[in-house]
Order: sequence, then structure tokens, then C-alpha cells
Amino acid sequence: MSFLQDPSFFTMGMWSIGAGALGAAALALLLANTDVFLPKPQKATLEYLEDIDLKTLEKEPVTFKAKALWENNGAVIMAVRRPGCFLCREEAADLSSLKPKLDELGIPLYAVVKEHVKTEVKDFQPYFKGEIFLDEKKKFYGPERRKMMFMGFVRLGVWYNFFRARSGGFSGNLEGEGFILGGVFVVGPGKQGILLEHREKEFGDKVNLVSVLEAAKKIIKPQTSASEKK
Repeated sequence: MSFLQDPSFFTMGMWSIGAGALGAAALALLLANTDVFLPKPQKATLEYLEDIDLKTLEKEPVTFKAKALWENNGAVIMAVRRPGCFLCREEAADLSSLKPKLDELGIPLYAVVKEHVKTEVKDFQPYFKGEIFLDEKKKFYGPERRKMMFMGFVRLGVWYNFFRARSGGFSGNLEGEGFILGGVFVVGPGKQGILLEHREKEFGDKVNLVSVLEAAKKIIKPQTSASEKK
């Protein structure tokens, strides 16, 4: 057992432990930056979305079924992860840049939030050029809610999104729940169905604006009969 008294034995042992720890950390970082551990989204059905209860944000809120948003003309709807998040404000501003084209198509732009905290929705409105409603039961974030916790802060894509939004002049705060991931929907009128469903896979994973417009242009408006015109 004389080798135990050799200082080089302990030095080699410490190096081995250190190398193993570094290797494990590198592997964990690598896996965190793949989609392996990301929550898999469950596609929503039109019937699921239609039955969601939404509320207006007035002093005396009115409750209505979500299908009223798209029943006649279709709609583009943003499910906001957190109104005070600067990444969400960036995406809201991006979607709002489509408003003139959506107006030409006769398609409204809406947003839903999952909570109404202090002045967060009011502070969000300068970034979003459409009406905003409350989804208290967080149904637009389902059918199976997905969360990104602290793993998000070791993902390179998230840090890229942080820098992109910051360099674009967006700022925010930490008010409210921000771990349940959001998304964007384009829904056709009547029973045309869901034409686009973008589910945020990580913080700041924005919808492709070209895809939104392409989906919006597929919306088929109900034909107005001659008797209805009269």
C-alpha cells in the first residue's frame, strides 16, 4: 500500500475527479441546448379552442367563448407568456407590424393573457395593436401546459434572444408568472380550423411573420347571400 503515500497518486485522483465533473457538466450543457428535454407540445383542436372562456378587461368584465374572436372573419391570436417580459413585448411589436396587412385582409389581431397583474396589461398595450383578453384558466396555453424553468437560462438560443431583444430597445420587468410557454394561432372563420399553431419552445422563440401572413391569406371568408345583403 506504499502507493497511497505517493503524493502523485492523490494528484492524479483529483485530476480524474475534476475531469469527470467537467465532462458531466459539458454533457449536461450540451443536452440542455438540444430539444431532448424540451416539453413536447400537444396540438390544440378547433373544438378545444372554441370552448375556452375569455374575459374582457373592463371594470365589469364580460365572459364569452373564444370562438367569438374568429367566428366571422378568422383571427390572429397571441397567447402572451408574460406581458412584462421584454421578449414577449418584442414579439407583440413584431405581430403588430402586420396589422396594416391584416386590416387589408379584414382579419383582426388579438392577444390573451393568463393573469391581470397591476398595470402589466396596460403597459403591454403600446407594443400590441389589438384587443387583449383574459384567459384565467390558461386554456390557450394547453391542452397540456408546457413550462420552461431554469434550464432556459443555460440555453444558447435563449441568450441570443435576450441580446436580440435588448439590442432592439425592448425592456421589461419580473412581474407575474413567466414559466408557462405561450404561442400564436391563426384560426379561420366558422369550421375552417386552425391554420397555424406556433408553440413557443423556449423563452423568446418568436413566430415566423411570413408564416403568419401566409396562413392569414388562406382564410376563407363566409359568403354573404343576396338576402343577407338586403
